[in-house]
Amino acid sequence: MNNKWQISITSLSGNSVLSHVTSVECSSNPAVGLSVDSVLLDDAVKYQKIEGFGGAFTEAAAFVYSKLNEDQQKEFIQAYFDEVNGLGYSLCRTHINSCDFALGNYAYCEKDGDYSLETFSIEHDRKLLIPLIKTALKKKQDLRIFASPWSPPAWMKTNHQMNRGGSLKPECRKAWADYYCRYIREYSKEGIPIWGLTVQNEPEVVQTWDSCIYTAEEERDFVRDYLGPALHKEGLADVRLMIWDHNRDKIYDRAKVVYSDPEAAKYVWGTAYHWYVMDGFENVQRVHDAFPDKHLIFSEGCQEQGPHLGDYATGERYAHSIIADLNRWTEGWVDWNMLLDINGGPNHVGNFCSAPIIADADNGKLLYQSSYYYIGHFSRFIKKGAVRIVSTSTRDELETLAVINPDGKVVAIVLNRSELKRTFSLKYRDSYMNLESLPHSIMTITEQ
Repeated sequence: MNNKWQISITSLSGNSVLSHVTSVECSSNPAVGLSVDSVLLDDAVKYQKIEGFGGAFTEAAAFVYSKLNEDQQKEFIQAYFDEVNGLGYSLCRTHINSCDFALGNYAYCEKDGDYSLETFSIEHDRKLLIPLIKTALKKKQDLRIFASPWSPPAWMKTNHQMNRGGSLKPECRKAWADYYCRYIREYSKEGIPIWGLTVQNEPEVVQTWDSCIYTAEEERDFVRDYLGPALHKEGLADVRLMIWDHNRDKIYDRAKVVYSDPEAAKYVWGTAYHWYVMDGFENVQRVHDAFPDKHLIFSEGCQEQGPHLGDYATGERYAHSIIADLNRWTEGWVDWNMLLDINGGPNHVGNFCSAPIIADADNGKLLYQSSYYYIGHFSRFIKKGAVRIVSTSTRDELETLAVINPDGKVVAIVLNRSELKRTFSLKYRDSYMNLESLPHSIMTITEQ
């Protein structure tokens, strides 16, 4: 075991956030005593490669960003995309057409019956969304972005509106498939490469905001007969297509319907999912076990019902999910809005939520929430291409995750959401590190 290890800690009781301990003494013997627990790392067993971590570029985030002064904008970009002093985000999401975190409903082609998409234009996105994404790309040139639609244009839907569910009209399926391709082409012209696509955000719930319903069979058939062939025909076969993009509760059932059809499955890179409704981590594992050649991406999660300013439990929710999801073969983990205002908006239907950074316009400050620091315990230290290895714990209170980065160095994370302080001995190969986990704390242990 390397004798030079860095420890970063965030804790409630110590009021510390990503604080560093630069050296830890290793030993050939573990700590002993009835109260000493253990965490074991084993790099002889390796699992999935990690694609990265990130958040979402929404029109709401871009609007709030546009209201910041120049220094605050620079601070925001560094906070998320700087690899040393920020979170080092590498995998982000954005929306096709409007979503609830937009300033209102809009689509790129709103002319009724324009099946050839002659009036298609992303001019709306050039006002706020595209400038923010371009600024981020200047800081992080290898940033990868995937895009998700909340709703087709109103004229393509059975309910004739973008909100409140409805379904894609059968006669619009080809035009809607072409729409994705056109979007990718237009964003590419702006210097924004689209790394991946999801078929539909939350396809099984009627929302008061932008939404569209697909059954599992409808999603399968649309991918097989329209969207998959359209992407290949347009030379976009390398764009990673993901299904579901909804909660863990029904992830297995939805994946099975699509992946059991070889003609549909051949177009699909993986399954995207969210965290609302329930934890259901075992369902993520079951998708991997049944379809090990397909990939898994956590594509959205946030603390709902307001901004939750200063709430420490929000960060713990994030870390608990990231550890559990990655330990079940998930390759990337993407938060929702990167920036919101003091009310948790703007949101055109009042669906206010929290974000890792909240802008307090009245006082001219960016307010960093616990979720920001807890995400950082993963995104700042686990690099793209890292490989997960075995990590085990002798206590439920000590939740663990471990990877080997592309440079061969190990990163281990230990989360303690309990009221108890835990002394533990971390074993890696033939050496031990004797450590202490404070109540309500997270620590990242990095080999130097």
